[in-house]
Amino acid sequence: MGFIGSGSIGRTLARLAVGAGHQVVLSNSRGPETLADTAAELGPRASAATSEEAAAAGDIIVVTVPVSAFPHVPAAPLAGKTVIDTCNYGPERDGHIPELDSKSLTSSELLLRYVPDALLVKAFNNIFFKHLLSLARPAGAADRSYLPIAGDSAPAKAAVTEFIDSIGYSVVDAGTLAGSWRQATGTPVWGTPYGPYSNEQGQPVGEDAIRAALATATR
Repeated sequence: MGFIGSGSIGRTLARLAVGAGHQVVLSNSRGPETLADTAAELGPRASAATSEEAAAAGDIIVVTVPVSAFPHVPAAPLAGKTVIDTCNYGPERDGHIPELDSKSLTSSELLLRYVPDALLVKAFNNIFFKHLLSLARPAGAADRSYLPIAGDSAPAKAAVTEFIDSIGYSVVDAGTLAGSWRQATGTPVWGTPYGPYSNEQGQPVGEDAIRAALATATR
């Protein structure tokens, strides 16, 4: 697993991935030396590198950066690879982006303009990082939670589903990248089903609840 961006969601996913037996290569915009402590804390399955190196190293790459940083995501090493997009658009942080403000594109479709040969899957953008850590459950657990994913490549979705299963979650297929607005910031499936931020343990959410939340989204 390669990580482009190592914020709260990135570090949480890396922790879960290491716990599930995956090797992880972390990167951020400030250089690998700033991630030395994080890599050491995660143990021998984790290392830090440049964004280009992390992108080249992973079978699956997680892009978890501000939308305003999309132009800086290395495109060449992502060609043909399964890429998980966890990103959410926030004009107050990212500045106003006309295509996103007008809803003519989803943020994932915008990312695809910068990494056109990647096999993009939207995932993990609808859950608080503390809930992501605390709600992981083994396969077969009665209180296992579901996460929505969206993408245009069936093989990439299958690879991401397998990864998500390995770290303790089941998956609801939420459709295409064009339809990934259904899990964007402020929609019914974003955050709310898993409980308030004040409850750091979160609450498990089943498949039916996620499907219902996706179905009630309006644009």
